Amino acid sequence: MKCSIAAFGLLLACASVAAQTTGWQPSAGHTQIPLWPGVAPDLKPVPGPETVKVSDKMLAGKPVTSVTNVTRPTMTVYAPTGKNTGAAVVVIPGGGFQILAMDLEGTETCDWLTSRGITCVLVKYRVPGIPYVWQCDCRPHNFALSVPSLQDVQRTLRLVRFHAAKWHVDPHKIGVLGYSAGGFLVAEISTNFERPLYAPVDAADKESARPDFAMPIYPGHLATDDYQFNAAVPVSSNTPPTFLVQAEDDHVDGVQQSLAYYIALAKAEVPAEMHLYAHGGHAFGLRPTQQPITGWPALAETWLHTIGMIDD
Repeated sequence: MKCSIAAFGLLLACASVAAQTTGWQPSAGHTQIPLWPGVAPDLKPVPGPETVKVSDKMLAGKPVTSVTNVTRPTMTVYAPTGKNTGAAVVVIPGGGFQILAMDLEGTETCDWLTSRGITCVLVKYRVPGIPYVWQCDCRPHNFALSVPSLQDVQRTLRLVRFHAAKWHVDPHKIGVLGYSAGGFLVAEISTNFERPLYAPVDAADKESARPDFAMPIYPGHLATDDYQFNAAVPVSSNTPPTFLVQAEDDHVDGVQQSLAYYIALAKAEVPAEMHLYAHGGHAFGLRPTQQPITGWPALAETWLHTIGMIDD
């Protein structure tokens, strides 16, 4: 990740905005569920109230909605609109640990998953937070474990398993999908699912936080420019099967991120599938363009069939 190049989240934060409101809300018929019964553990102060911004810069013909200053993390459950496969995916938006791209890398992913019979659980985790340092308005090259957001993701996995029967989810078919910084969180939860990061708060915390499959899409924070792998992501034989996508011309989170992670997975004999494209840049989400890389969701569906998470 190159410090001289502003990340997607920072670009959104600095861009002029067409609209600004306070507090993100899901679409009608969906309710945010607090991840914690009280205050989130190790809660840090943020610069202001939770704020939603709609950029005036278009991506694939549509604006991008972001949210920042999240201190009350939540999850929103989107039920399948077709035949229920029993699978569920926890979706983790990116945004450089400064903001969350809630539509481009959140609700739009849920629209895709639910149309394929997969329950989608969208996480609104705490930002800003490490490795991003908002106090200095910069994005340092930092491989620190993103503890507050990882606490939120661990808690989400446990809550989904705890409520699996109620939500008609197979507790053995719960995966994670994340973009950019969210892709780093996918790698973190895939390798730190047993790491104690907070004191248990209720019965849900007796459940496993290990994903059954993982999809980091253009992940960051995993490797230096010379391919030195991040030691905070201890890949082992217990790391779940993984599906990777990245573009070679990604100048925010370089292609070495996915390559280094794939090599670590291969060394640990973890089943992995990687798709690299010559063009696509960063932060393309699922929005269709003329770039072949935007066809990656179809490859992901095939992979999910291959590993037995969804049926024909």
